[in-house]
Amino acid sequence: MAHMNMLQAINQALDVAMDRDSRVICFGEDVGSFGGVFRATSHLQEKYGKARCFNTPLVEQGIVGFANGLAAQGHRAVAEIQFADYIYPAFDQIVNESAKFRYRSGNLFNVGGLTIRTPYGGGISGGHYHSQSPEAYFAHTPGLKVVVPRNPHQAKGLLLASIRDPNPVLFFEPKRLYRASSGEVPEGDYQLPLGEAEVVKEGADITLVAWGAQMPIIEEAAELAERDGISCEVIDLRSILPWDRDCVADSVFKTGRLVISHEAPLTGGFAAEIAAAIQQRCFLYLESPIARVTGLDTPFPLTLEKEYLPDALKVLEAIRASVNF
Repeated sequence: MAHMNMLQAINQALDVAMDRDSRVICFGEDVGSFGGVFRATSHLQEKYGKARCFNTPLVEQGIVGFANGLAAQGHRAVAEIQFADYIYPAFDQIVNESAKFRYRSGNLFNVGGLTIRTPYGGGISGGHYHSQSPEAYFAHTPGLKVVVPRNPHQAKGLLLASIRDPNPVLFFEPKRLYRASSGEVPEGDYQLPLGEAEVVKEGADITLVAWGAQMPIIEEAAELAERDGISCEVIDLRSILPWDRDCVADSVFKTGRLVISHEAPLTGGFAAEIAAAIQQRCFLYLESPIARVTGLDTPFPLTLEKEYLPDALKVLEAIRASVNF
């Protein structure tokens, strides 16, 4: 086990994947000798050459279109979109090509070797063009998988699993945690299952669900709630598509209460899908309405970022309201 931060874990995952499989090709804006804007691809070009790790033009639609072609021809394409906010020019390529290629060809062709990495979310004072959380847009698209790690151990294991998965995967990396999250990570090759949530902490009174950078927030809220004598069960969803309905439902059957938190705006956020599914499945077990603690229905602000982001105190307020309903 080695102690590393999330960026180092992602870099090591890419290194392992490229070392074990010559079909793995890494590309995107500035990922070559520069190592990417966050340095996630540092030294990969130096080690594997310009044919397997290289820069692309500043054209997101072109990056994903090129990645679709590579994956369709049997490569393991790992494309980087420099910020998730700039994934929208590639939206058509992702939802109409990557996600549907296998279906429309009757399984004659597929782009299952495609992984799209991109940093997402706020917390770095990036303003409205470098802080968005677009995961819910893609969760509406059959044919994709959407994965979000919360710490270095998960980042490495989930990224290796994503690269090797037989489906196109969007891998959203919480940039706020790139250097803030560190921990013990196995130095060898390992994978974590996609589509399985993790119960981070068991509890009896209320279930808290989040993913990515919101995980430290709900964990802090759970600690604050325990001072009030409220026992919180904390779940990291890890995969947005598919998401682990059974894990969340089993927890709500036990606690009778649910609070979901994400950075994205409230309206149409993925918390709404979770709330609807759990309400339908656990209705007779609920002791209070399902609560959502999210970003605001506004463009992401620069100077008011702290007011916009859902924090531990906002989550704590929702916990208290749910328990005292």
